Amino acid sequence: MQRTTHASPAPRALADGVARFRREVFPAKADLFAHLATVHRPTTLFVGCSDARVVPELITQSEPGELFVVRTAGNLVPAHALGADGVAASIEYAVAVLGVTDVVVCGHSACGAMTALAEGADLSGAASVAGWLRHADASVARTARVAGPDRLSALIRENVRAQLANLATHPSVARALTAGTLTLHGWVYDIRSGGVTDVGPGVAG
Repeated sequence: MQRTTHASPAPRALADGVARFRREVFPAKADLFAHLATVHRPTTLFVGCSDARVVPELITQSEPGELFVVRTAGNLVPAHALGADGVAASIEYAVAVLGVTDVVVCGHSACGAMTALAEGADLSGAASVAGWLRHADASVARTARVAGPDRLSALIRENVRAQLANLATHPSVARALTAGTLTLHGWVYDIRSGGVTDVGPGVAG
């Protein structure tokens, strides 16, 4: 006997949000959305953490259409490698097809991924998470001598720099950097204060 499945309704809070958007937000930006219906020309690729507390458009006060956003756990960017890769495809599309002129890699305070690495958390029950966090191995090694409460902050900063270095290994990014049409930026966002610190593209010694 075949079982019939029914789509679950959206959570009430989300449905209420959609209704409020259609009623209060969309009308005020109707002309913008009409333009965006046929035009997609973001100027910045924003690589941020998947953390729900970090909202790129809110932090930067950007309008729809201005940011091309990629969010990954720990704002990690794997170095270029052969094979299918959703992060690499998004980077290539933003840089080579959309022609963004800037890329921001943004880490943040109290990052769960970086906290797990700084504290040596047991991730044996989360094999996919553990494997993904290997893309931060270089950051962990470079901050190994930092002890105490400063370790997490140092790791968060160094991780942004390391991911910028990984980003530069992607052919589309490397070509744009050589041509002088792309600029890389490293940020750390502090959740409590709302401040953003520029940590630059350099690699800590």
